[in-house]
Amino acid sequence: MKRVAALSAATAILLAAGCARAPKPGGTIPTTGFLGDEAIAQLTDAVSPAPAPGSVADLADKAASARLAALEDGDRWLLATAHAELRPPLALQHFDCALGVRMGSAETPALDRVMARIFHDANSAAERVKARQARLRPVGDDPSRRACQTLTPAGRRSASYPSGSAAVATAYGEAFAALEPDRAEAVRRIGHEIGVSRLICAMHYPTDVAVGEQIGQAVAAKAVATPAFEADMAAARAELAAARRSGLTNPGCAAERAALAIPLP
Repeated sequence: MKRVAALSAATAILLAAGCARAPKPGGTIPTTGFLGDEAIAQLTDAVSPAPAPGSVADLADKAASARLAALEDGDRWLLATAHAELRPPLALQHFDCALGVRMGSAETPALDRVMARIFHDANSAAERVKARQARLRPVGDDPSRRACQTLTPAGRRSASYPSGSAAVATAYGEAFAALEPDRAEAVRRIGHEIGVSRLICAMHYPTDVAVGEQIGQAVAAKAVATPAFEADMAAARAELAAARRSGLTNPGCAAERAALAIPLP
């Protein structure tokens, strides 16, 4: 019990570590992405529909989701509650440990700008697919199921397929991998684990997350090849290097490692 309590406290530190860094009033975070509507349509129009209700895939998704309820209130659940924040620049803290930095230890306007545009593209692509689907979330299918975030009734009933969070997190991971290839495996893992967190939070089913990850990978592949992304790469890399030179790291990294090592049921 003492170890669990200590780990929970350490995880709480991880959750709070990025909260001190809020967007500055009057900042220049963009509201457009790297890709135009036509490019996003080309990426998403061929995405398969969600599993049909009662199909083998649908039943497998629901069985897998039900098993994950066993993680509620544990350390992996606490980490999942932090992962629910995916808006830049606050969401960039999720990659602190993989990058060996503490976001906020240096000014990062170029990095914030890059990731805000990545967010826009990945989220727009996922929402385009979601608009033609009607699959309920696990918390919508089962009103007694707990979410790890506050939900309105409309949010509980909102569409689950595909996972926009998984698309965004995967695209972040790919963008960080382009910026810091030596840490590509670590940042991609975090992008994937954020998708896993959405399963633990009962906000998505496994198929939703898998398709969201595919969308995020496709979006990022096109985005990082644009002249606009390449134009910001040098400045974003310099900002990451400055953050690393500060010597500050996220004090919750040990808790994150422990939480991510917990086997999924």
